[in-house]
Amino acid sequence: MIKFLLFLFCLLPAHLFCETEKNGSELRVLSYNVWYGFTKQPERKKKVIEYVKSLKPDIVSLQELNSYTEEKLAQDARSWGHPHSALLKTGGFPTGITSRFPIKEISRTLEGYHHGLLSCKTGGVRVYVIHLHPGHWQIRHREVDLLTRELAKRNPSEKILLAGDFNTFSSRDRKQYEKSPDIIPFFRRIDERWKSNRNLREDQLDYTHLEKIEKAGYLDLVAGKRTRFLGTFPTKNRPGEDNGPSRRLDYFFANRSLASLCKSAVCLVNEKTSYLSDHYPVLAVFSLGDSQPKPEKK
Repeated sequence: MIKFLLFLFCLLPAHLFCETEKNGSELRVLSYNVWYGFTKQPERKKKVIEYVKSLKPDIVSLQELNSYTEEKLAQDARSWGHPHSALLKTGGFPTGITSRFPIKEISRTLEGYHHGLLSCKTGGVRVYVIHLHPGHWQIRHREVDLLTRELAKRNPSEKILLAGDFNTFSSRDRKQYEKSPDIIPFFRRIDERWKSNRNLREDQLDYTHLEKIEKAGYLDLVAGKRTRFLGTFPTKNRPGEDNGPSRRLDYFFANRSLASLCKSAVCLVNEKTSYLSDHYPVLAVFSLGDSQPKPEKK
């Protein structure tokens, strides 16, 4: 009898025992600012690729893909098992997305956004890859206003995710920042150092960028799931530089149709990620059930 059962066991399809198939109704989304497209400390790239692969993400939102081409991004995507990818542009600070699923309805908007805006549909979700202006509160407001006008055109029943580096502050982190004696002096220093910067609004942090996004009906997934504050910038990877106190710059915002399906959303702060980039990655997991399309077999 045992031999017979083992024989039947061997006849079962192998994919039943594959973790990515076993959790087929689960969608894992990673967002990562990889710092200057590995043009700084290029030896990091292999370690980042290994780390991304270990997380088994279904979708990856990437910022700062400096020097990247479509083929270069596609090569990285294949290395962590994604046959699909899209790049916003090839100059400046591009964003990009990779996916296990076909990428459809790709939109690339450069006008009005300092780094541009990439959006698409993949894995049953419309994803906006975000990278807002790094140093001026007024420019960020113009970008957020453009973004919220775009979002207002969408059907609220559609599952929508904003993923990336917003370069601004959440009022949900206000208590943490109020305990940090150097955060206002730090931004005074960099606004003085870079004359074109205006991070402080009337000598204070500006929380209203993300308040606009929340008013538009989008929920801060990490803040809703966490038990304690974790910043996503800076890491330990740039010692000796004045990068200021820990702060959260990288976010997931989802509309209610998608946020209700969020199982977890975390900042991946650990010893390994402390030296892979100057930002920590963030990971969100959703339970999409039968609504999730099947990835293509390669």
